[in-house]
Amino acid sequence: MEIVAKYKFDRMVANALDDLPEELHHVLDNVVIQVVDRNPDDPTLLGLYDGVPHTERTGQEGPDVVSIYRHALCEMCDDLDDLANEVYVTVIHEIAHAAGIDDDRLHDLGWG
Repeated sequence: MEIVAKYKFDRMVANALDDLPEELHHVLDNVVIQVVDRNPDDPTLLGLYDGVPHTERTGQEGPDVVSIYRHALCEMCDDLDDLANEVYVTVIHEIAHAAGIDDDRLHDLGWG
């Protein structure tokens, strides 16, 4: 599908955050979510968590950053419904990393 306008994509990310599972809400007070067109090192990457998981924090760390990659997500999806779903899964996946949830557990929860 074509790359959707940034404002539409931002709205999808905001909707995903509004629908975030309750058990992940506590993480949001120390996470910056940003929409970026593409990861320069891996253009196919959908999202990236950069920080120290909350389960390993000492209190001296700055805010974590979750990047959601608009172009990669748009390119992998067939339509807007598919894109909205993939954005939701990607946002949950990356925020779950901030909560200290590893990939195996994410797959078990369906947030692959």
